[in-house]
Amino acid sequence: MKSVYSALVAAFILTLPLARAQDAEEVASAEAAALKWLTLTDAGEYARSWDAAAALFQGSISKPNWATALANARQPLGGVISRKLKSAKYTRSLPGAPEGEYVVIQYEAHFEQKDSAIETVTPLLDKDGSWKVSGYFIR
Repeated sequence: MKSVYSALVAAFILTLPLARAQDAEEVASAEAAALKWLTLTDAGEYARSWDAAAALFQGSISKPNWATALANARQPLGGVISRKLKSAKYTRSLPGAPEGEYVVIQYEAHFEQKDSAIETVTPLLDKDGSWKVSGYFIR
C-alpha cells in the first residue's frame, strides 16, 4: 500500500511542472488577446471591441449598449499614455460566471485626463478555442 501511495505522490509531483507550464502558456495567450482587444478600445472602436469579445460577453450586453457604456467610461479619460501589466492569474471559476478557463489581468494605466487607473481585462477561452475578452472594468 505504501508503494502505491508513493507512486501516486510521485506522479502528482511530476505533473506539477507540466500544469504550471500549461497555465503559463494560457496566460501568455490570454494576455496577447487582451492587448489586441485593448487596441480597439484605445482607438475608440467600441463596437468592434464588442465584435471581438467572447460569446459570454456579447450575451450579457448589446453592441449599442456596450459602445455607449464604453464611450461614457473611456472618453473622459482621454488617450492612453501608458499601460503596465500589474498581474495575470489563470482560474477556472469566477464569481457569477460559468465554469471555464479565464485569465484575470490587471494593468496599471495612465491616461491624458486620469493619472492612475486600474484596468481589469478578463479573457475567456471561448467555445471556438481562442482567447476572447469576457469582461472589462476600469477604476
